[in-house]
Amino acid sequence: MSAQQPPAVGGPSAGRGRSEDRWSLVVAAGLLSFVAMLDMNVVNLALPDIADGLHVSATTAQWAVLGYQLPLVALLLPAGRRLDQVGTRSALLLAVSCFALCSVLAAAAPWAGWLIAARLAQGAFGAVLFVLMPVLAATAVRPELRGRAMSVPATLGPLGAVTGPVVGGLLLDHVGWRAVFLVKLPVCLVALVIAYRAAPRGGGLRAPAGGSAPGGSPSRPLGDATLIGSAVAAVLLGLTLAPAAPAWLLLALPAAPLVVVWCRRPGGRPVATVLRASGTAAVNGSVLALAAGFAANHYLLAQHLRRAGGISATTTALTMLAFPLGMVLAGRFGGRLADRWGARPTALTGACVTALGMLLLVPIGADWTPADISWRLALAGAGMGLNGGPVQALVMTAAPSGQLATAGSVVQLARSLGFALGPALATAAGAFGEDHVTDVRAGIGLAALLAVTAAALLLLHHRTDRTDLGGPGGHDGLTDRTGPDGAAAPVGADHAAEPHT
Repeated sequence: MSAQQPPAVGGPSAGRGRSEDRWSLVVAAGLLSFVAMLDMNVVNLALPDIADGLHVSATTAQWAVLGYQLPLVALLLPAGRRLDQVGTRSALLLAVSCFALCSVLAAAAPWAGWLIAARLAQGAFGAVLFVLMPVLAATAVRPELRGRAMSVPATLGPLGAVTGPVVGGLLLDHVGWRAVFLVKLPVCLVALVIAYRAAPRGGGLRAPAGGSAPGGSPSRPLGDATLIGSAVAAVLLGLTLAPAAPAWLLLALPAAPLVVVWCRRPGGRPVATVLRASGTAAVNGSVLALAAGFAANHYLLAQHLRRAGGISATTTALTMLAFPLGMVLAGRFGGRLADRWGARPTALTGACVTALGMLLLVPIGADWTPADISWRLALAGAGMGLNGGPVQALVMTAAPSGQLATAGSVVQLARSLGFALGPALATAAGAFGEDHVTDVRAGIGLAALLAVTAAALLLLHHRTDRTDLGGPGGHDGLTDRTGPDGAAAPVGADHAAEPHT
């Protein structure tokens, strides 16, 4: 066994005792995952009310959503690189505090410009939270418990995404649009208290080394974010406008050269290095595909129930809750199965179950009842619950030493891109149908195809799961790291593995 050292969020030892597992930090990671994904969806229903309340057009009000999503996606990878050089506790406390503050500023907005600025800032701090969540969960417990620990944020994140519209609808009906920005504050406060009390001290918010290195430039992260954000915006705009005229798809063409340019920059090369060293490119692709399929499916079914089925908003919300219910129930077992049987077979099983549930939804008709839809949704949700934690554990346990935050930012970018692209892809796929029902069938068919693709990509990942999960004889890559004074080192600090008996 390894010698006892002061526990660090940045890397618990494989010899950590049961009493040193910090499950409260896993809970904090789950709460932050829930609130960050909730924020991506809870505002959607409030856009008409925001437009009326601030006396602006619907297009301007849309920036209450885009202002959060674009910096979130654009800054994930640059944030991952920077967070590998700073202390987890300090970064987490700052990000949660500022995220909550931006929520208050958004709720108090007297005009649209104020609201958009608050949402842009919130998206930036949201990117930091997205990077820190998997790192926090992966390093708070012993390696042999990592599968179930990773299942907590991986399950609660999508749960926040699908419950966002339900929460938003209730608040709009009874309180008003400003409340949708304040609903996150209690969760942020609980996570802040847990992080303050449980996260090990050490590794402050010093200036990143890259900015002071020879030839380094503080403007590089901004340039990286601009390239990534522009590429994502081009794809989203092309897909969103394509139903009106297919020629709008040409807007997506600049995305590829922008990504190529970014890959050749100092900010992109380390990400490519991490993907090659860990061998998780296919796993990250699977995360993106499954998230896109989930988002497309959820978006289309909600539209179908309201339009073709003539179902009330309350009944629609209750029907759609079958998905998170199945996900939460299965997520309780996904991590345990991964710790016992291996992360890859568990994640693959989950992707196949999700694909099956979506395939059963493809022949949807106008005469389908909410019950016909809900049991299929529950099956797809159960697959997502089995997949979420294990697939994230695959990525984090394969990360090279000193690059946990970078690996975490990549998998979170894949998931966020999937959530953002899913509805746009579904809309574009169903734009050329003869009627609404055929449009929905085409979109759900695409969602099922994406889920099948996710399963196929997991088949390409050939690592031994027991080794990946840090089991006996396996390389964990997450051993204890402490500074010269015994304080916790930054998340990404290089370290040597401790000797094992």
